[in-house]
Amino acid sequence: MQEKQVIIVGGGVIGSAIAYFLAVHPRFKGSITVIERDASYAQASSALSASSIRQQFSTPVNIAMSQFGISFLRELPQHLGVDGQVPDLGLSEQGYLYLATVSGQQVLRDNHAIQRQHGVDAALLEPHALQARFPWLDTADLALASLGLSGEGWFDGYGLLMAFRHKARSLGVRYISAHAATFIHSGNRVQGIRLEDGSELRCDWAVNAAGAWARPLLADTGFDMPVHGRRRCVFVFSSPAQTPACPLVIDPSGLWFRPEGAYWICGMPPAQDDDDVALDVDYREFDQAWPLLAQRVPGFDALRLQRAWAGYYEYNSFDQNAILGPHPLLPNLLLANGFSGHGLQHSPAVGRGLAEWIADGSYASLDLSPLSVQRLLDGRPLLERNII
Repeated sequence: MQEKQVIIVGGGVIGSAIAYFLAVHPRFKGSITVIERDASYAQASSALSASSIRQQFSTPVNIAMSQFGISFLRELPQHLGVDGQVPDLGLSEQGYLYLATVSGQQVLRDNHAIQRQHGVDAALLEPHALQARFPWLDTADLALASLGLSGEGWFDGYGLLMAFRHKARSLGVRYISAHAATFIHSGNRVQGIRLEDGSELRCDWAVNAAGAWARPLLADTGFDMPVHGRRRCVFVFSSPAQTPACPLVIDPSGLWFRPEGAYWICGMPPAQDDDDVALDVDYREFDQAWPLLAQRVPGFDALRLQRAWAGYYEYNSFDQNAILGPHPLLPNLLLANGFSGHGLQHSPAVGRGLAEWIADGSYASLDLSPLSVQRLLDGRPLLERNII
């Protein structure tokens, strides 16, 4: 294979996963450079998310990506260890618990049927069984719940990012701190990256993995990608309540919460989504979450807010699913964008898939073509009904 120069714009978990899988691919020869605008990762979505993984999706490709993701996380030391240093992400497989009222129970049943067809270890619980399993939960208004029994939970997202990055660098991947401005292209080929300081880097392949900053990079490429940086707030609270075996709970209201050490964390979908807002915590969201928390878990009526943070949610406004694979007009520019909250858990599958595309010209391990840009061009959304 002729040696190739690959430039990945974005050194977060997606970009670093692609760099790692490409560096270990047996048929790739060449150089890999990762351009990261925020060397401190202070605003990186990978570091500011709730860092969870689930298989309870409604689309087979998302299920399969999560199944590979959990197997990769379980075997992380053998993949990402460097010089005897083994990363520990504190993986906790306590499951996801989706709660539904009468109006939402059929969606849970339909999703469960798809999940079972694709090997997801989940169970539907009627209210009495739900109450028996989680006696600290108020089930009075619920009609059904879906609980992941294995292969779901949470982990250290920043730790995964750093593990991918550290391993990639040990394999010869070069990371540079710079702001990418645009892709240089001629005809139907990308030729390089222009940085904000005016300098240029040449390449044979380019990857847009710039997260919340991905859309502006494509401004002059003929494709207006419907991906926006949207703020999501995470709140940490304490309570004298006891919630043994607590999974990540998704309330019918949209509220979610889960344990985090001696505390709990939670979040709410904002009343209005605005694009590219500053990463300032909107405490009005917690004002909305508090009564919902106390209603769902009576012991939370005495909770106390400890701290909070905000991170960008790379939102695909077309269908809330990832956009993966070649740019529609520039086939040597690969897109890895619009994960809408799925990026951390799907980063191993995305990294492996796009590395295969560069090295082999196609997906080999898992067909990611349902997530290609073609569905946007055709006006054919891939609707995921289990969006948080």
